[in-house]
Amino acid sequence: MKTDHILVIRFSAMGDVAMTVPVVYSLAKQYPDVRITMLSQKFARPFFKHMPHNVGFMEADLKNEYHGVKGLNALYRRLMAKNFTAIADLHSVLRSKYLRMRFNIDRFKVAHINKHRAGRRAITAMENKQLVQQPTPFSNYADVFAQLGYPVKVEFESIFADGGNELSQLSEPFNVKPEEQQWIGVAPFAAHKGKIYPKEQMEKTLTIISDRHPDARILMFGGGKSEMDTMAAWRERNPRLEIASRVLGGIDKELILMSHLDVMLSMDSSNMHLASLVGTPVVSVWGATHPYAGFMGWGQSESNAVMIDMPCRPCSIYGNKICAKGDYPCLTGITPEQIAGRVDIVLLQEKRK
Repeated sequence: MKTDHILVIRFSAMGDVAMTVPVVYSLAKQYPDVRITMLSQKFARPFFKHMPHNVGFMEADLKNEYHGVKGLNALYRRLMAKNFTAIADLHSVLRSKYLRMRFNIDRFKVAHINKHRAGRRAITAMENKQLVQQPTPFSNYADVFAQLGYPVKVEFESIFADGGNELSQLSEPFNVKPEEQQWIGVAPFAAHKGKIYPKEQMEKTLTIISDRHPDARILMFGGGKSEMDTMAAWRERNPRLEIASRVLGGIDKELILMSHLDVMLSMDSSNMHLASLVGTPVVSVWGATHPYAGFMGWGQSESNAVMIDMPCRPCSIYGNKICAKGDYPCLTGITPEQIAGRVDIVLLQEKRK
């Protein structure tokens, strides 16, 4: 009898791929006899390193090796050799649709995600806005597997549920955490301006946090020259701040460190989702976007989402639209004290555990 083997397709941004993890993990646990292969980009491999035994990872470089129609045809031939029995398209964009078409022609069992675009348009409309909770990617992904005949209840706590996150794997100065010391992570960047708290206000926020928690370590996460330069400038003015990403040098190591944080302060960005994958509470800052669009990190509390109510919010699902008011008051109107106050609350909750 042929073993069930599901191909799961999700390319795109880091946060979007990270949100597949709780669902794929739950699927693998609830169907241990079903093989699952995750097809994504190279950066996502660490997300699936600690998956159950029946989950494999396959990377595809769509910009080079598998670029264009010719490249997708080559990728399809490679996939055909894996003997899949079902195809789950969790992306539904041009490239995944093309692969989906090929599998459909060859009469595979295929299902794809419903992105609920009408609801997203209603929640971001400038007139007659309908501010109602939209289906989350987690439920949308689960729906795809249900269509294929694998209904799944999403139950997930951490990719390190079975260990594998020992600090001894990290280099100094992150390889030991004193028992009573609290660690605060800060990920102050995002892909789009509509999701980034202004630099000057973020620096004030970090000053407040460092003053209120003199015994805590404050560890910053970011990548790219511009982000590194900003964090270096902050550190020069406040030596309490440490640039973790500069030392760690990779997502796999960052995930280990994040799993030992007492709280992560993040934008609505991929780092919110990375911290969520390791069970760390996140204080998230929201501007042009809104948790009701469905993109809150897995297991995170909306009470820890810092935002202000405005008639125009949210104006964008992804934060990539130009502000109609010109100066992003949805972000500038949030005070550093609001953010620091929420961090205080989470740290107190963690200390009481």
